[in-house]
Amino acid sequence: MDIYDFKNAFLIGFFMAFMIGPIFFMLIQTSILKGARAAIIFDLGVILGDITFILIAYYGSRSLLEKIKDDPRLFFIGGLVLIVYGLITYFDKQNKKEVLETTSTIKVPIVKNNYLKLFLKGYFLNFINIGVLAFWLGTVLVIGPTLNMNQNAIFSYFGVIILAYFVTDLGKIVLAKQLKNKMTPLLIFKVKRIMGIILIVCGVFLILKGFIPNDKINEFIH
Repeated sequence: MDIYDFKNAFLIGFFMAFMIGPIFFMLIQTSILKGARAAIIFDLGVILGDITFILIAYYGSRSLLEKIKDDPRLFFIGGLVLIVYGLITYFDKQNKKEVLETTSTIKVPIVKNNYLKLFLKGYFLNFINIGVLAFWLGTVLVIGPTLNMNQNAIFSYFGVIILAYFVTDLGKIVLAKQLKNKMTPLLIFKVKRIMGIILIVCGVFLILKGFIPNDKINEFIH
């Protein structure tokens, strides 16, 4: 892979890290509320989800993947999972209890992290988004021919994308962690409420995307 391909792959990974969606907000929230180590574990789960999709896109049948990525049932299931998780986050009684009991203190409650749970959460939150599969499929179909469908070159290219994505996420994690000492229990409660709403909205949009043609969605947005 020459320097031009390396630069392009790195830029793709860099801009991917700033794509606004549930993963973006969950990463920031995890870093602020649970610390940098927890956020890195969560992000590694997300990256494993991306690697899974890349392998599916590369080794899978093009016609099969084209059919799967537009199956409204998959959009519905993925969107429903996001909505359920968003509702759980929004109505978490433990969050409200902590606020009521500690409103007089500015110390952030110590949370015992379950790293396996965080890793799996990152993986499945990414994996249920069928739009991610569509993105990687499109990227493989566009980039593959430019690299003469050379397996080593293709995997090197996508390896650089993933590396750039992870390095950029590390920067986001470090910056978000700086806010941790400024988080009061009441602010944490509000952040989780907002996070719940964002997940619900993303879930609804994912469901609508499965049943409404893309041209109609674009007309609505514009």
